Amino acid sequence: MTEPIGTPGSVAAPESEAGGWTGAVRRRAVAALPPDKLLPDTQPAYMASWIYVFGVLTLAAFVVVLATGTALAIEGPAWWHTSGFGHYVNSLHLWSVELFMGFMVIHLWGKFFMAAWRGRRALTWITGAVAFLGSVGTAFTGYLVQQNFDSQWIATQAKDGLNSVGIGAYFNVLNFGQMLMWHIVLLPALVGVLVVLHLLMVRHRGIVPPLARPGVAAESAVAEPIETSEPVAGS
Repeated sequence: MTEPIGTPGSVAAPESEAGGWTGAVRRRAVAALPPDKLLPDTQPAYMASWIYVFGVLTLAAFVVVLATGTALAIEGPAWWHTSGFGHYVNSLHLWSVELFMGFMVIHLWGKFFMAAWRGRRALTWITGAVAFLGSVGTAFTGYLVQQNFDSQWIATQAKDGLNSVGIGAYFNVLNFGQMLMWHIVLLPALVGVLVVLHLLMVRHRGIVPPLARPGVAAESAVAEPIETSEPVAGS
């Protein structure tokens, strides 16, 4: 039985050993992402480049996608067919998805040509790329649950392609219930987890600097940090 704190004869455990497994997890988390690193109030000067903006724009569009998608899920997939306000929310959802995918493609290619996996950032790059693939699947299932002629045509065309590679029995695009669950539960959860991991890795490894000019050391191309209050989602 653990003695109450402050009782005679009790000896405080060293900070490096206190707290059991929860203490160990806390210490590792703080060591990897101390508060000033997790929520910094300064960023390097090279962050002023426009290519670094698209990570934040992708994240902002993702928040709107989640908010409008939640409203559509609560009201039901047929709500936007019978309600003017529902049609407005569905339009917001559609265009936020368009912006999300567009910003993500620019962010992805920008980081590709910047070789953003430098400096032990390979996992940061991989989580971002896999999040993009998961987003493509989420958008595809979204088209399948529109409950209109577009979704019927897309489903019948996709059915033959998926059957030809042998996965039609497991991913049945003509099964509305299955596609709805993939769209509002499974794939968004996957993308959300990957986005969180991606952001934590960005904070842990730092924002990747631009490539140095030939003959110039990478370190000399990085200016001193400047004050900024904007969060950064790019790697």
